[in-house]
This record gives sequence, C-alpha cells and structure tokens, in this order.
Amino acid sequence: MNPSTVEEFEKKVVISDSMEEEVNCPQTDSFKVVAVLRRFLVVQQRRAQAYARLKRGFEDYMASGVELTYQQLCSEITVEFNDCSKQVLEMESQFLTAQCFREDLVLLLRSVQNQEKMKLQLTATIQVLKTAGPPSERLVSHENCRFSKPTGHECVHIQKITEASGTEEAEADAEFDNALKEAIKGVQDAVTAINEHLEEVRYEIAALED
Repeated sequence: MNPSTVEEFEKKVVISDSMEEEVNCPQTDSFKVVAVLRRFLVVQQRRAQAYARLKRGFEDYMASGVELTYQQLCSEITVEFNDCSKQVLEMESQFLTAQCFREDLVLLLRSVQNQEKMKLQLTATIQVLKTAGPPSERLVSHENCRFSKPTGHECVHIQKITEASGTEEAEADAEFDNALKEAIKGVQDAVTAINEHLEEVRYEIAALED
C-alpha cells in the first residue's frame, strides 16, 4: 500500500469512527429539555395554588369550627399534591433518556421534590399544633366528672394550684411554642430552598434558549 493510499485509508477510518460516535451518543435535544423544564414550572405553580387554598381553608376552619369542609379540602389537596409529584417523577425519567439526558436536572428536580415533601409535612404539623392550641388554653373534658345537680357537677379537674403545677404548665406551653416556631422556620427554609432551585431552572431555560 503506497503512502497516498495509507493516508486515504486513515481518513476513512477517522470519519467512520466519528459517525459511529454520533450514532451511539446523540446530542441532547435542548428544545425538549426546555419543554420539560417549562412543564415543571407549571407544576410548581399548581403546588403554590394548592398551598394557598389549604391556607385559606385552614383559616376558615379555625374561624368557623366546621371540620367536615376542612377534611374534604385536605383530601382534595392531597390528590393534587400526589398528582404533581407523579408528574415530576415522569419528568425525572425523561431526563434519563438519550434525547434529554441530564443527570444534573434529575438531581435538581429531586431536590425540589424533597423540599416540597418537607414543606407539606411541616405545614401539617403547624396546623395540628394551632388546632390544639397551647396546653394551658386547651378545653378540659368533663366526661369523668360527677353531676350531683342539674346546674352543676363535681369537677375532677379542680386541684390546688401549686408552684410545681404552675411551672409544669409553663414548661408545656414553652415546649409548644418551640415546636410551633421550629415548624414555621422549617417551612420558611424549605420555601427559600425551593425558590432557589426554581431560579436555577429559569436560568437553565434562558441558557438553552440563548
């Protein structure tokens, strides 16, 4: 094989290898990546609207005391959140396909999912605590009391107030306050983290569309 023939053969080998590499490692479709990310932002908007409904519903429940309406709302919100989570999981799977392969975006969406889960759990904790109220303000049940007169009863809850019992009640209230503050701060931290991740998503969309 003469030198010119060897050179032509090497060129063909290089071209062949390059073509094979393109077939085995297709380029990520930026348009599809952007489309998935935009869908993700829509889902996050749905979540925000669901939280707004939940907040209004809880405030109405605290004001009216109508529990059935609030329970129905909680069921609807649960369905909404589950559907949102399911859609995001599908988006994560799309970012693991050949055309949209982006492991970094999978991790980003997964981080948002984790923060949303934490936010929802802590929101439920806040509502449970607020519904119960501080220990010192909770209503006493008189189921075990003895009624000796139509207009009165012998209350088993009446006890001599001592310094020890007063301290115990104060400690219980302090524990309640700390639990409520901790849950509120947890929700705030989750919201901050979610918003930061959403900014990353918007930045990614802008970069891909540029």
